[in-house]
Amino acid sequence: MRLRQGRVTALVVAVCTVGAALAGCGGKSGDAASSSVSPSRSAAAPAPGSKGPAPSGDGKNRAGDPLPGLPTTGDARKQLTAMKVEKPHAMSGYSRARFPHWAQQGNKCDTRETVLERDGKGVKRDGECRAVEGTWRSLYDDKTADKAGQVDIDHIVPLANAWRSGADKWDDDKRKAFANDLTHPQLLTVSAASNRSKGDQSPDQWQPPSKSAWCFYGRAWTSVKTTYGLSVTEEERGMLTKMLDTCTS
Repeated sequence: MRLRQGRVTALVVAVCTVGAALAGCGGKSGDAASSSVSPSRSAAAPAPGSKGPAPSGDGKNRAGDPLPGLPTTGDARKQLTAMKVEKPHAMSGYSRARFPHWAQQGNKCDTRETVLERDGKGVKRDGECRAVEGTWRSLYDDKTADKAGQVDIDHIVPLANAWRSGADKWDDDKRKAFANDLTHPQLLTVSAASNRSKGDQSPDQWQPPSKSAWCFYGRAWTSVKTTYGLSVTEEERGMLTKMLDTCTS
């Protein structure tokens, strides 16, 4: 009997030794397992809404392009031909708060400050990541600013326009990604005056005052709407076609 009990005891000890890392043996091991798993789980899968937009590219501009992810003119034409055409959706339920924007991007920098640094020259930041020096050229109207307060970060496809063309069906996480997208041609530093003149208007309602911006603007608008599966109106598509016609290559 003693021999048999000894074998059973030895077997239990062996099982506990092998399984301790997974399940624990004894009253306190459950707490230890919980504290060791929680940090790694938190890093791998942040709580919904706490993470920034998922990257889908390197966010870098091709040579000669003012924005990351711009398609070629030929590709933009193909995208425009394939886009869904429909009337604008109702604005009921819309709020800018439904598109959580200027999300944190790390090192105290939010999306706005990240774009200011990307688009500016000689940009210097303070300890809170605010741009305190630099110059920015607004491609919409060919104006140059030497203070960050003189420029806005424009959503190429405005939030309200996105709502009217399909974003009303999204969840807030997708709207957050859209409002903070650094890898597609959605965000651009422009003069405050041009941004506020544009408002939430589509290309058939507002065009950059500088016609030299029409080519990249048409490519960017078409690309963003294609990426996010948004629709266009007939008038919008007609003006986008005219903008792409200004491209020289």
